[in-house]
Amino acid sequence: MRRTRTILTILALVFCVSAAVPATAAEVTVFAAASLTDALKEIGAAYESTSGDKAVFNFGASSLLARQIQEGAPADLFFSADEAKMDGLEKRGLVAKGTRHSLLSNTLVVVVPADSSLTIASPADLATSKVRVLALAEPQSVPAGIYAKEWLKAQKLWSRVIDKVVPTENVRAALAGVESGNADAGIVYKTDAGISKKVKIAYEVPAASGPKISYPLAVIADSKHQEAARKLLAYLESSAALDVFRRYGFIVPATPGNP
Repeated sequence: MRRTRTILTILALVFCVSAAVPATAAEVTVFAAASLTDALKEIGAAYESTSGDKAVFNFGASSLLARQIQEGAPADLFFSADEAKMDGLEKRGLVAKGTRHSLLSNTLVVVVPADSSLTIASPADLATSKVRVLALAEPQSVPAGIYAKEWLKAQKLWSRVIDKVVPTENVRAALAGVESGNADAGIVYKTDAGISKKVKIAYEVPAASGPKISYPLAVIADSKHQEAARKLLAYLESSAALDVFRRYGFIVPATPGNP
């Protein structure tokens, strides 16, 4: 009888200890465009402190990230810098239905080194001898480069600047090229220029004449952490997160739930 009571007591203690131990926090992997790096790191830290889950970020060119997801990389969320890369995943059935949303926008700027005397009064100045090297994210595949090429073509300048274009892996690499002085100028997002003290904006592309820039995000269909991924997605759409995006210079388009 005494042995039975002892066993029951031990089982009760084990149950109490088990109940007191919190469930293992989920680790949500987010594949996100390089231009989102600084804002998402801040948002991720705030999210972890309130949710208990961990946000792990893989930053890079949206084209590269989309290809990695297609090849089976373990991603839970994808935050792209353009709609086309998300379209490609959705057509392959890799996006969880009902989770895709276009959350942010941006604008393009021409940057030069902070100590440069180069002035860009109009887009046509990029085609003059004043600019010998122009840094762009890869214009054939990376959203920032595609947007820049689209704008230059609209200005009838692409054929005049193509020989001086140095394509880079992503928009942050284009920014780094200007920061180091290896490029006389570069075309990047306004948000990227805003986080660097080594460059200055020489020309800002007017929203009316610039390309329509859109950042969609969605849960990946085969995510192993669906519930946690949807929870993080909801947080990224919250007013707290949107305030951070705005502070970093992103444009948050007005929607019925987001004035």
